[in-house]
Amino acid sequence: MTLTAPPAATGSVPEPEGSRVWVIGQAGALLGSVLDGTRFGHLDDAEAVAVMAALEELGRKVDGARLRATTDIGVRAETDRGNGSLAFQNGCRNRVEFITQLAGISSREAKRRLKLGETVVDRTPMGLPVPARYPVIAAALVSGNLGLEAAEIIAGTLTALHGKVLQDDLDHVERALVASATGAITPETVGLPGAGIRFAPDLLRAQALEWQGRLDPDGTAPNDDTVEAKSTLTFGLLHHGLYPLRADVTPELRGIMDTLFDTYLSARSRTPRFEPTEPLDGPESGTGTEPELDGLDSADPANPDGERFSADRFTGDARYDGDSRTAGEKRADILRFVFEAAARDPKTPTMGGAAPTVMIHINATDLQHGRGVGWIDGIEAPISMRRVKEAICAGGAQHIIFGTTGTILYLGDTVRCFTTKQRTAIAARDEGCIIPGCTIPARWSEIHHVIPWHKHGPTNIDNGVLLCWFHHHTITTNGWNIRMIDGRPQVRGPLLWDPTQTWRPARSHRANTPSPEPPWRT
Repeated sequence: MTLTAPPAATGSVPEPEGSRVWVIGQAGALLGSVLDGTRFGHLDDAEAVAVMAALEELGRKVDGARLRATTDIGVRAETDRGNGSLAFQNGCRNRVEFITQLAGISSREAKRRLKLGETVVDRTPMGLPVPARYPVIAAALVSGNLGLEAAEIIAGTLTALHGKVLQDDLDHVERALVASATGAITPETVGLPGAGIRFAPDLLRAQALEWQGRLDPDGTAPNDDTVEAKSTLTFGLLHHGLYPLRADVTPELRGIMDTLFDTYLSARSRTPRFEPTEPLDGPESGTGTEPELDGLDSADPANPDGERFSADRFTGDARYDGDSRTAGEKRADILRFVFEAAARDPKTPTMGGAAPTVMIHINATDLQHGRGVGWIDGIEAPISMRRVKEAICAGGAQHIIFGTTGTILYLGDTVRCFTTKQRTAIAARDEGCIIPGCTIPARWSEIHHVIPWHKHGPTNIDNGVLLCWFHHHTITTNGWNIRMIDGRPQVRGPLLWDPTQTWRPARSHRANTPSPEPPWRT
């Protein structure tokens, strides 16, 4: 495709000396001659470090200018400009196609620049000036102090918070994150760890998630079951002797997996932790398609769920408990069971002298008022208050009180946690998950407080029952009710399951029922 771009862009007609295009061309030629003559391997350490720092600073300036140029061209190539559109004049269907041809970049990169430019670049659509939505990011990009990666993280965070928090809070977050990304010391960062040090994008992303978790907990870690992210696990078709595996896991399951991986790695080597792999690329913006994985059997019309085995053995019969999970979500829950059971196995190696334990941290005031989110060490994303309460119900909690300077003033014992002997007694009574139709055995189950701990429910045998993770996770929303009568659990099912709404004895261990006397002995 041939574009009728301005002569300066094609180089067919020399630009007048002193024009912007001529100066940019001269600067490029000078830089090219310097770089062409640089033998990087011959530099000493100090020179190599200084050269790379200088090139990165220059690159940020150029990237910022390229972003502004792309945004400007995108405005000029808007199809709603009719015959005046650069896209129309050059036979292109839209601005993305025009930019990819003009700049020699992918449509994905063009969309990336245009999306970022809409919020961090001053524009003039239809000749009317429109200031950047995020002026602090815009100024840092112009100065070359902020890179595009960091700008995307900050802009994405602010956009996610837009309309959910006060504008003053949004401005505060913008200034704080830009300061962290550039190493500037501002009123927003004074006194914070790392103030004055430039945060790399990976660290900046974690900090941005923390801001989101504090200001919009339901947006980053929703408590509503209908919008909560769910783990999935899917197998693909055999390819070169291997079955491809695609899994998406929640932050909580990632924390469980990391803890067990770290435990085994520390027992067998000096590796300090399980290093994550590179993230998979998501779908291109605007395509509306999921990332492709070659050979996934979920794409097979004859096998839309990619079902390889019956997961009901582990998760209960969906006809009884209203289980609406997909096959992939059931497999992910099974994977969770496997990891939790392995962590409880006495043969599992210890780490630091203790069994592998996922540590969830939350502010005591947030916990008391039922707000905010929890955090797992080593995991960027927060977990919901609902998950925090479930974890405390199943595994207990420990109070740690900090002073104003961050020193630990008090370290309490673990509370609200069923002991090993209590678990053994409850397992002997219940055998497994007490929800009718569920076949999860005791070793895969968690102990649930019938009267919740936050309502002063005691941690004793008469207030604890076995539930599988799925039923424990959904017990407040799935319609099942549990009560204790004379130390034995009773259940009442959802209206669909039991229209009479009758309380019934829960599952009991098979050994609790004596065998009948043989007739020849009667």
